[in-house]
Amino acid sequence: GIGAVIFLAAILYTVFTTDEYPPEDMEAFRMEQKAKSGFGNTLKEVGKNIANMPLTMKKLGVVQFFSWFAFFCMWSMANPALTDHVFQASKPAAIEFANSTADQIEAYRTQDKAFNDASDQVGAYMGNYGLSSMAFALILTFWTAKRRINRKYVHMVSLFAGGYGFISMYFVTEPSMLIFSFVCVGFSWGSILSMPYAMLSSTLDPNRMGVYMGIFNMFIVLPQIVAATSLTSIYQAVFGQEPINAMLLAGSSLIIAGMANFLITDKKAVTYMPEASE
Repeated sequence: GIGAVIFLAAILYTVFTTDEYPPEDMEAFRMEQKAKSGFGNTLKEVGKNIANMPLTMKKLGVVQFFSWFAFFCMWSMANPALTDHVFQASKPAAIEFANSTADQIEAYRTQDKAFNDASDQVGAYMGNYGLSSMAFALILTFWTAKRRINRKYVHMVSLFAGGYGFISMYFVTEPSMLIFSFVCVGFSWGSILSMPYAMLSSTLDPNRMGVYMGIFNMFIVLPQIVAATSLTSIYQAVFGQEPINAMLLAGSSLIIAGMANFLITDKKAVTYMPEASE
């Protein structure tokens, strides 16, 4: 309920405080939209834009693919990985109560309670990445308001921090150490939600901004498909059978994403100067 109210308030604030600038020639705009209407024309237009995707967008797509793949690893595997590796409370195998002894049922219930308690703690620790991403985004906003920054390197370092956070989970010896791990992950999350879009928007034709921003989001969907279909096979083949190895895969993926920032060479994408935006 509270979340819904906050979400609605944010939408209403945006609607009532954002100015809308209509096209200078509204009639020409309407004719252009009419010419592009229809399902077939829409598919043709999207296909054309994908084929003519700007080079910087393709490079950022590589960064995005490995960035989002890492987080899909976390969202799907952090709970089984950390409950098993850190809390030594893996999910018990299902049993048939009708065919089990009293001791077996009691053992199952004890292990199941331990797993559920550990799951609750994992969820609580994961909340730290949301808090640190919010703090990082706020600091970044104030920092860039008055200073020139290299967006490529800011994003790269942020992704490396997240990669370190994921990999450090393998070496955690007590649950409280997960706070630091998830804080590092939050730095990368805060950057993933802003820096790639900031870099891309600086290089796009304003008339095609909406189209390309929409197409750019396919680099979020593709890693999700790969993770949903092949995640277990990948981490088991590369690192081994234990669930915690999924976090090693996530960390490695973020490090690859960070290194992929070296592909981005367009100065308009890389450098942000507050003076130019005034």
